[in-house]
Amino acid sequence: MQNGADSIQVFSDLDLLKDTAIKWDADKRLMVAERGGKTINGFDLGNSPLSVKKEIVLGKRLFMSTTNGTRSLKKVQNVEYLFAMALPNRKAVADRIMSLNKKNVLILGSGWEGSYSLEDSLAAGALASYIQEKFSFKVNISNDELQASLALWNVWNKDILKCLKIATHGKRLTSLGDYEDDFKCCSELDCLDVVPTQVERGVIRAS
Repeated sequence: MQNGADSIQVFSDLDLLKDTAIKWDADKRLMVAERGGKTINGFDLGNSPLSVKKEIVLGKRLFMSTTNGTRSLKKVQNVEYLFAMALPNRKAVADRIMSLNKKNVLILGSGWEGSYSLEDSLAAGALASYIQEKFSFKVNISNDELQASLALWNVWNKDILKCLKIATHGKRLTSLGDYEDDFKCCSELDCLDVVPTQVERGVIRAS
C-alpha cells in the first residue's frame, strides 16, 4: 500500500476471490494469492513484498488470499478498529493504536495453518515492546503468550534477519528458491509510515 494501491480486499476462499474480482474493472484490479509460499497459477502476484511495485499496483485494488494472513484478518473483521502490522510499519501502527486510547488491545498473529509461528510472535513482541517503552504508564500485559513474545523479541531484536531465517516458514521459503531480498525487506524495522486500516469489512486501505 506504500506504493499506491487503492485498497486490499482479503479472502480466505479462492473461488470467492475470483468471483468478486471478475466484477471489478480489469484495469483496476490485481489478483494476489499464495499457498505454502508459492504463487498460485492464474494469479498476478504471490506474497513477495518486492513484487508489489508502484508501476504494477498504483491505483488498483488487490484481491488477496494467503495461506494464513488473510484468513486471520477475516476472522476478526467485525472489530471496531483493525490494523495490519509487520516489522517495517511497527512504529506507525503502535502510535495509531495508542492514539485511540482504548482499554483493551488484541495483538493477533496469523500463525501457520492453525499452529505456532516464530516470526509472528517476534512481531507481536516487537509491537508490545515499543508500546511499553513509549507508553509504559498505560500498558499492562495480560497473558503469558505476549510475555513470551516480549522475551523472544528481547533475544532476537539485534538480529531479526537471522530469526526470520531459522523459523520454520523461513526454512520453507529458502527451500523454494532465493528469497534473500524478501527476508531483508521483511526484517527492516520502523521504516514505513503506512497504517493499513480496515475501512469496511474485508477491505483495507492505507491511512
